[in-house]
Amino acid sequence: MTLPSDRVLTEDGLAPEAVGRVLLIACGALAREIIDLKAANGWTHLDLTCLPANLHLWPDRITVAVEETVRKHRDDYSAVFVVYADCGTGGQLFEKCKELGVEMIAGPHCYSFFEGNDRFAEHAEDEIGAFYLTDFLVRQFDAFVWKPMGLDRHPELRDMLFGNYDRLVYQAQTDDPALDAKAKDCADRLGLRYVRRFTGYGDLKTALARL
Repeated sequence: MTLPSDRVLTEDGLAPEAVGRVLLIACGALAREIIDLKAANGWTHLDLTCLPANLHLWPDRITVAVEETVRKHRDDYSAVFVVYADCGTGGQLFEKCKELGVEMIAGPHCYSFFEGNDRFAEHAEDEIGAFYLTDFLVRQFDAFVWKPMGLDRHPELRDMLFGNYDRLVYQAQTDDPALDAKAKDCADRLGLRYVRRFTGYGDLKTALARL
């Protein structure tokens, strides 16, 4: 933020309009859910910027992208909150957020915090053969699962890639019959038993409410 030389700042070095505002740096896969939560709860003090959802195809790039975004925007806000779980970074994102002095949402991945980290941990061992989808991944199944795994070109890969799975668990954030039907079709295409579990927003809502 470039300020005129005579601009008055707060004691924390912030422009007055930045006081009390929080920037959410989120995975693009969570954009719709965060926007819905903001609207439903009147969280007008929360601003959202999203990184590309397909970074999950290269989790080693997530930490660098988050750090660059924090450094770019942190002086314009009272606080920055990172709406990523570990997401395959092997703890690197947590350590980087600690170094930068910003908070991040707790959990190993979004499947866990959507259900609630404690609840997810309780049955994780019983669902070792589960393949999870969220509302976003149901909508984007072809773009994020079917095509990147080559199943559109080589359907014979299905048994090799999913032979150790026994079910597809759709963690529904919303009650949408059309998404339910599409998730069932995803399970059928993968040859997996279909399980639907309504989770709502889980720990995502709890974490944002604290802000």
